[in-house]
This record gives sequence, C-alpha cells and structure tokens, in this order.
Amino acid sequence: MAAITLMKTPAETALVQAFEAAKATLPGDVESRAQAFETFNRNGLPHRRVEEFKYTDLRALVREAAPFAAKPSLDEAKRALLDAKSFAGVDAVRIPFVNGHLVDSAIAFDGLPEGIDVVPLASALASGHEWLSRLSPVDWASKNPVYQLNSAFMADGVMIRVVGEVTTPIHLQFVTSSTTPVATATRVLVVVEPEASVTLVESHESTNGAAHQPNDVVELIAADGAHVRHVRLNAEGDQAIALSTFAVKLGAEASLNTINVAVGSSVFRHQVFGVFSGENTTAQINGASMLKDRQHGDTTLIIEHAAPHCESRELFKTVIDGEATGVFQGKIIVPPHAQKTDGRMMSAALLLSEGGAMNNKPELEIFADDVQCAHGATCGQLDDDLLFYLMARGLPKPEAESLLVQAFLGEAIEFVENDSLREALIASVEAWLRARG
Repeated sequence: MAAITLMKTPAETALVQAFEAAKATLPGDVESRAQAFETFNRNGLPHRRVEEFKYTDLRALVREAAPFAAKPSLDEAKRALLDAKSFAGVDAVRIPFVNGHLVDSAIAFDGLPEGIDVVPLASALASGHEWLSRLSPVDWASKNPVYQLNSAFMADGVMIRVVGEVTTPIHLQFVTSSTTPVATATRVLVVVEPEASVTLVESHESTNGAAHQPNDVVELIAADGAHVRHVRLNAEGDQAIALSTFAVKLGAEASLNTINVAVGSSVFRHQVFGVFSGENTTAQINGASMLKDRQHGDTTLIIEHAAPHCESRELFKTVIDGEATGVFQGKIIVPPHAQKTDGRMMSAALLLSEGGAMNNKPELEIFADDVQCAHGATCGQLDDDLLFYLMARGLPKPEAESLLVQAFLGEAIEFVENDSLREALIASVEAWLRARG
C-alpha cells in the first residue's frame, strides 16, 4: 500500500522556510538543530490523529506561523519591562526576556545572590559550554514535537546553577511587547546541586490583540537531596497561541513543589514531563486554569516513577466559562522495578456556563505489583446549596459565585509556600473573576 503523505499547511511551509533562512545564523551546532527540525518536519504539526494531541489539534489551531522576533533595543526592552505586571511586588532576582531575547546582562544579572551562577544560552551555544551536555535530561520531552520545534529554533535563554540554600526567588520574566504577531523559542536549564534549595518563578505576559506564538522550554535537574519550589503564571495576551514545556529530572530524596496558573492566551498547551531517577523522591504537581469566551487550554503531563519508594501528587483545577474548552491529559508510569510507588492524580473541572467543555484523560501504566496508585476526574457546576447559603446572607450572586470559584481553585494554590507568590496568584484569580463580571 502506498504511503499517505499529508500536504503541508501554510504554517508548516512557513516554518520550513524560516528554518532554512535562520539555521546558519542561529548559535550552536547546526547539525543537531537540523536533526531536531527534520524529526518535527517529518510529521508536521501534531493533529487529532496523534493520540497525545487528540484534543488539541495544532495543525488546525495554528493557521499561520508568525515570524521569529528580532532582538529589541535596550530602550525598547526597558520600556517593556516597566509595563510588566506579573509578580511585580515580589522580592526576587529577575532574569528578564523581551520578545524571546535575554535583556542586557547589566540589567539581567544585577545583584545575583551567592550560590547562583548564570550563563546566557546564546553565548554558551556559540562557545560550546560544558553545561550544554546537561540539556534535554528527560527522554519523554525529547520525543515531543513541540519540544523538537523549540530545539530547532531556540535562539536565547539561560543556564542556571544553584549551590546551597538560596532564599531569594529567581524570577524568569518573559515579556512579549511587539504589537504585531511574533514567535519566540527560549530554553532555560536550571541545575540544582545536591542538598541545594531554590524557589523558581516564571511569568509569561504579552500584548493583547497580537497573535504571538511563544514556545518556551524550562528544564530542571534537581540532584540528590535538592529542594525546588516552582511557580509559573501564564498571563499571555488574549490572541496568543502559547506552547510551553516543563521537563524535570529528580534525584534521590529530592523534592519538588510546582504549580502552573493560566489566566491568559487564546490557546495554550502546557506540557510537564517528569522522571523520578532516585529513591525516596517526592513531588507535588499542581495546576489552576481559568478559561473564558472561546479559549482552549490544554495541560498534559507524563510522570515516570523510574525508581522505587517515590511519591507524587498531581492536582489540577480548571474553571470554564463561556464557550471555552479545557483539556487535561495525565499519565503516571511505573516500571517493574519501581516498587513501593505512591502516585495519585486528580483533575477537577468547574463549568460556569452551558457552552463550555472539558476533556479529561487520566491514565496509569503500572508494571509493578507493590504500589499505591490512583487517578480520578470530575466535572460539575457550582453547588446550588452553597450558592443559596451565601446569597441568603446578603451576598449578590456574582460575589457568591466568585467566592466559591476562589475556594475551588484555592485547593491547588494553597501549596505555594511563599506568601508573596501565593498572594500574587490569588490576585490573578480575583482579576479574572472581576473581568468576568
């Protein structure tokens, strides 16, 4: 039987042309970039016939490929950062990116605390820095087409090494200020050495009205005994198509507490790939998504318990209003040798309108016999009895609904240990509710 070849869409054709034009000027090994792009190009943008993208058909959603953003001038970058709002009141070391490019080092690395080393990715790629060998620590991510596209086009980013206890959060600040649609492809590698600890913060925001196309990857290697707290906020503009990947490899007795809060973008797909490579490791992986109008929000994760005696908890909350669509796909994998694994995954959706939809697909792949694993998914509306109770005590219906929504999402957000970060996330939820009216 003859093989079926799909015709390339305008977006796929534009990506081919963009790569051919840019590959000679992008820093680093041209051959490895070409290999990543060829792997992506062989299949094109993933579509609904690809099981992992059954509910998020990027071939249909990405009609055109935006041009990759040029590096802004220093004055342009300063103006964009002055307008940035996410986590503005949080005391943190800020490493800013504007239009996908690291801002001048005089701004980006001012006042780094002891225990943090930062290397700009562009210069590291150009010089063949030794830390580059630690990129792509998770095989599951490397097989993903969104990640492969980032590997082909990544032009800027940073590599961060953490030693000892760092008490000041590190804020990776991504701002897209262009008034016309642009694409970005940043890569960040964070290596937390044995027994070290750090709080890592990400914020992603862009202008409304422009269909920006960010494709950002953050990779984390937490060595034995390391402790990492990770907070991510998607506050992208209302037309953005935001693709993001968080890939993490955890050593023995390491711990991770991470949350992704999404209030922005027209379409987003946030991917989490985690590997427990050492024993007695724990992870709390949470998400809170707020969708309205015709937004499409997808959270997909694969967690592999590759070592015994590890514990993971996954909790994802989604609020859907208007004609928005939510997607949750989660998989816990337990190979035969990973005995005494304890993994529990839960997705809960709250529908505020009749036109919204939620697609849940939790999975377990268990090949060991001495484990405790469970998954669940719920989808429902606000409790009429609780709503009546609050209204009977004088609260208008919109305020009563807002309180119940905050309580619903609060279960996922309450795990954030830093008070300032937790309050900033709650403020984002409240702003979304006010905009809803």
